Amino acid sequence: MRNKETPTMGPEIHYQLIANRVAELRAEAAEHRRVREALAGRAGKSRGSERRSRAVFGKLRTS
Repeated sequence: MRNKETPTMGPEIHYQLIANRVAELRAEAAEHRRVREALAGRAGKSRGSERRSRAVFGKLRTS
């Protein structure tokens, strides 16, 4: 028995809410992935410059 005061959600509205939430979660995941890739790219570039500067100083010390 249902309480007549409790509103129920129709299946179409429920499906639409789920579809909207899935779209929001996918957009968040894509943004998170982009940020993570950008940070990884930045870290890779800085590591490369550190290696080069260490290589230069290593050559100076051996000269």
